[in-house]
Parts: sequence; C-alpha cells; structure tokens
Amino acid sequence: MTRSLKKGPYVDERLLKKIAGKKPLETGVIKTWSRACVISPEMVGFVFGIHNGKTHIEVLISEDMVGHRLGEFSLTRKFVKHGGKIQKELDVKSKEAEISASQSAKEAVDLKKNNFVK
Repeated sequence: MTRSLKKGPYVDERLLKKIAGKKPLETGVIKTWSRACVISPEMVGFVFGIHNGKTHIEVLISEDMVGHRLGEFSLTRKFVKHGGKIQKELDVKSKEAEISASQSAKEAVDLKKNNFVK
C-alpha cells in the first residue's frame, strides 16, 4: 500500500542533514541503515552505503532513481544457482564446447591471415 499524498514521501531527515551544503563529488560514502527512505532530487550524485543486513553496499544515486526507495538498490539475498552436480557437469561441458569453438575459429582466422600474407 502506498503512502498517502497528504503525508508526502518519507525522506529521512538525518540523510538530508548529512547532504545539506555538500558537493556530491567531494563527499565520500554516506552510510545509512534507512532502506525505506525515498530518493529525492537533492540526493542525485551522492554515493550512499546502504545496509543490506550484513554490509553496506555502495550505490551511486542517478536521476533515474528519484522516487524509488534506497533499499531497492541494495539486495538482501544472494542468489545461488539452481541445480547440483548434474547442473555443474552440464556447465563444464558447455564451457569446454565454447573454448574449443573459439580456438577453432581463431585457428581459421590465423590460416586465412597466413594465406593472404603469402
């Protein structure tokens, strides 16, 4: 459910105080735990260290991010590939096929170059 228009977007006042009067390029990383804070136009250009529950992930705020929440750009879960041994074997075979295909293509290019040089 969205926040009412009467209240306006939630912007953490502490973050606005940290930004006030500073230039984006000169300030370092601004650490914050406020993932629910909405990105305002004043924040564009600053680098925020947004806490994901374990570490602070550095995010450079751009104009496209205005209106979104800080937490959207700091993922809390790490995706680990699906599949076990079978999937790993398939991945190894596909990598070997890619390597052999690239080597054969490289050899073909080298042969063409040698034929043109002679």
